[in-house]
Amino acid sequence: MRIAVAMSGGVDSSVAALLLKEEGHEVVGLSMQLWDHSAEAGRSGRCCTLDDLGDARRVAWELGIRHYVLNLEEEFGRDVVRPFVAAYLAGDTPIPCSACNAKIKFATLWERARGLGCESVATGHYVRAETDPATGRRTLRKGTDPAKDQSYFLYDLTQEQLAAARFPVGALTKAQVRAHARRARLPTADKEESQEICFVPAGTRAGEFVAREAASMGLSLPSVPGVVQDARGETLGGHDGHFRFTIGQRRGIGAAASRPRTHGGAATERLYVLAVDAESNRVVVGPARDLESREARVSDLRLIAGPRAEPFRAAARVRHRAEEVPATVFPDGPGARVVFDSPVRAVTPGQSCVFYEGDIVLGGGVVVRAPRPPAR
Repeated sequence: MRIAVAMSGGVDSSVAALLLKEEGHEVVGLSMQLWDHSAEAGRSGRCCTLDDLGDARRVAWELGIRHYVLNLEEEFGRDVVRPFVAAYLAGDTPIPCSACNAKIKFATLWERARGLGCESVATGHYVRAETDPATGRRTLRKGTDPAKDQSYFLYDLTQEQLAAARFPVGALTKAQVRAHARRARLPTADKEESQEICFVPAGTRAGEFVAREAASMGLSLPSVPGVVQDARGETLGGHDGHFRFTIGQRRGIGAAASRPRTHGGAATERLYVLAVDAESNRVVVGPARDLESREARVSDLRLIAGPRAEPFRAAARVRHRAEEVPATVFPDGPGARVVFDSPVRAVTPGQSCVFYEGDIVLGGGVVVRAPRPPAR
């Protein structure tokens, strides 16, 4: 079988290519040029740089496989970066990796791979995809290594995309992946991991990136200064753009970092961002206890096994590293209401709420609202 491997230049995708070749497949390495990093001197340890493309090329040479670099900057800018900037300006905190997976790696890249005669596209994600023998439908499972599981970012893959997807390292731990790379003497065996947003320059906060890129995309920045208020509407300070804040943020909120406690004594309590109001360029802050929500509203509900009309039970995860919380999901047209069994901290619009049954990914949606208790 001819299989395309999305080679980012990291150890995970390198080992994915290695394992598939050792299984006897004809492997074709495809690397994506997604963003122009030429102005970022000394950038390293991040995916999609010229150095990363060079590493992917060296791995392909070591494995003796064909390797192509695809220029997908236009598609990436349109489908990932511009929506990322627009979402921050709308007061949300988006996940660009999810958009990249669904719209670039398993859509545009897969289309190019088919043009090369490939029957599947593989990545270095720590997830597992299987076929349910009872239904014939594809299922998505967590990676075996809980510390590396990336299922949160892939919940919205379609049945068609899952049918074409291969995840060779999903049943391995990171240590096992590196051991395979060292065994094969791959040049990426000890390469550091990429942890940050690939198109945001190192040392730059997301809000700074948004401020820099918005104008070139024809998107308007809000007038400044904006206001920082508590939940009762009392103004505590100012800010230079609501898009520089996200729910649960504690640092960088200036004059509103703390306030006197309302219950006795002169001690102060630290404040956190509770809400980002894009329409009024207002940031609402309050104590940690007011970050908790008992429910959330999600849009763009995607269920891997197909739509459901009736409520169902699931374990819900509202951030990549967050603990799962038992919940009841009430599907409602294109979205759903999610009611948590216990309060969940810092549920954030723009993030994904992903549903699990054991290690099976049921699906998920994008958080649009998370009511919190009234100010006390």
